[in-house]
Order: sequence, then C-alpha cells, then structure tokens
Amino acid sequence: MLLFMDNGPTIAGSAEISKQSLEPADAPSVNETSPVTDDGFVTPASSPIAPSPPVQSPPDKGAIAQATPSTTGIGVLLVNLGTPDAPTPAAVRRYLKQFLTDQRVIEKDSLLWKTMLNGVILPVRSRRKARDYEHIWNREKDESPIKTSTRYQAEKLGKILEPLGKHVFVDWAMRYANPSIASRLEVLVTWGCERILIMPLYPQYSAATTATVCDDVFRFLMRQRRQPALRVLPAYYEDPYYIEALASSLETELKSLSFEPDVILASYHGIPRQAVTKGDPYESQCVRTTELLRSKLGLDENKLMMSFQSRFGRAQWLEPYTSNVVKALARKGVKNLAVITPGFSADCLETLEEIGVENARVFKRHGGQYFAAIPCLNDSEVGMQLLSQLARQELKGWV
Repeated sequence: MLLFMDNGPTIAGSAEISKQSLEPADAPSVNETSPVTDDGFVTPASSPIAPSPPVQSPPDKGAIAQATPSTTGIGVLLVNLGTPDAPTPAAVRRYLKQFLTDQRVIEKDSLLWKTMLNGVILPVRSRRKARDYEHIWNREKDESPIKTSTRYQAEKLGKILEPLGKHVFVDWAMRYANPSIASRLEVLVTWGCERILIMPLYPQYSAATTATVCDDVFRFLMRQRRQPALRVLPAYYEDPYYIEALASSLETELKSLSFEPDVILASYHGIPRQAVTKGDPYESQCVRTTELLRSKLGLDENKLMMSFQSRFGRAQWLEPYTSNVVKALARKGVKNLAVITPGFSADCLETLEEIGVENARVFKRHGGQYFAAIPCLNDSEVGMQLLSQLARQELKGWV
C-alpha cells in the first residue's frame, strides 16, 4: 500500500499547546436542552462539529533540521479511522479505495472482487457517500467532523499532559487518507521521540481496526534504521474509566432531552460473522461493554439493547442489525428511542448520518415519535478525562 506524506497538523507540544485557545466561545453547552423538531427528531445540544483552534502546517524537513529537538522525546499518536479530504465523488473514491483494498477490512483479493470493486462498488458508492458527507461536512474547517474532533482530542490531551514535561508531544493521524500515520510518525521521530505510544481510538479490538493501525505503524518502522521504542494502547472495552465516561455522558445527554426514551439502543459498528469465527474478539468485547454499561446504569437488557450497524455486502454480519431493531421497536409500539454508539470515539458519518438521519427516518416511518442520537465522547470533558487516564496508564515507566 502506498504511504504518502501530507501537510498534517502541528504536534501539540506541552510548551506550545498552552498558547492555544481550546474552548471556542460559541461552543454549545452540554447542559442546555436539546430542541425537538416537528418530526420528533432531536438535535443534540453538544455538537461534535464545534470549530477547532487554528492548526499550523508542520515545519518542512529543512526547518526541522535547523531546530534543536529533544533526544529523549516521547510521542503520543492518536489514530482514528479516516475520512475523505472533500465531500466529492473523486475524494470519496480515493478514500474508499484505500479502505476497501485493505485486506484487514475486506479479506478478499480475487480477480472477481477487484473487478466488482473498481467497476461497480467504487463508482456507485462514491457518489452516494459523497452526498452523505456533504450533509455532515464541517464548512468552517472544510473537513469532516471526525477530523475536527480528533484534532481537538490531540490538542486537549497535549494540554492535559503538559505537567509531564516539554519532551512529551501529542499528535494525531488517520489510518486512511490524511494526515497519514507514516507522515506523523516521521515528524515525531525527526523531533527526537525515542519512545512512541500509539493510541488507536477503538475501545473494542478488531483486526479491521486496531490491527490495521499496527500494520501501518510497523510498515513505517521497517524503513527506519533507528527505530523508536513502541507501545500500543490495548482495547479498553471494560476499562472502568471508559464505562464511567459512557455512563456519565449518556446520563448528561438524557437529562437534556425533552422526552424520556422508552428504550436505549447501543449500536456498534458491525463486522462479518466469519471474522469472529476466525477468532476476532470484537463481538465478545462489545457484549462485555454493554453488560458493564447496563450494570453501571442499573438497566436491564430490555431497556438497554444492543445491535450492529453499517453492514457492507451480502455476507452475514454480526446481528441483530441496527436498522432491523429500530424498525421492530417502532412497530412494537416504542415511541421514544435514544441510540448510543459506544464503539466510536468521535462522531463521524456512521453516527451522524447513518444513525442520526437514516435510522431516525426508519423509526419515524414505522410509528416512532421521538428519536435522539447521543453524541460520542468526542473531546468532551469526560472524553478527555478518559483519554488522559489511558495515556498516563500506558506511559508509566516512560515519564
């Protein structure tokens, strides 16, 4: 796979990040009541698409060479899935091709699959998904919400970790598209980071998410004569801080609603059933997260249900499918529904469009009345407390 350089974000160093304003003055409060539209859909009060502070381009290699970086630096790299560079069919096609040709994601390499991908899937899906991205695009920053939120997370984490010393640098990357993992690792290494913590922002492990991040990191390391020491954040699906953050965020959002949900649905991204059969622990970790969240909130399996979304292709994926559950609940007489997406660390197309728009329509069409898509943790206060705890935990012995 081609690894490319890009003009990504500046590293959030402890000395520099304090100069930035991390809280926009016009950011909505999480305590204000979320309005309900005439159709019964809710716009969450805590928007995940708040504008981020200005980010400068990284220095070029010449500028870096003239600097005096620390020789014992420690890097922390947050990594999320990725996003197209623009809400256009061409940009979406480039992104999808990189994503769907990763054999960790689609475990096929046959001539038939390549023909289908390039002749049918990419042309059709790129146009459709471009329209979806157009709906959620952050116009002020000219980027998708997941990029805005991930940048915010890195900048705020840099501020939180500032007491650890000026030799600790926090940066961020995307597994697919920009900024690439390789480009940001190169900056960290050039700046003297001899130890790097990789933080894949996936609470539940899957080969299609965490493992492919590690693959990309290792490909970069294979080209380095002097390799940094490396740590990778493990799955945190049952970490007490994670469960506490989910419960606290959910309770806060529910208080802001003008209705009380009859059912809360925890929707996770799906994977093919065959992946679990081959040994992927993803399903069991999703189940464990849901069980712990039920226990924390004092809810049973009828009040806090579980499902899987974003099915791709005709193969059997993990069930039950979110759209089927939403439809069945509405037909059964459930009028008020709230959906939480615990497997996503930042809001993205799958949460904002697939859940917040598409599944809201399904629920309303089949008899439901009020629907709320609960925001992800994003860069919220509890979300940042979680990331800081995870980072400090993995940095022990280094700082």
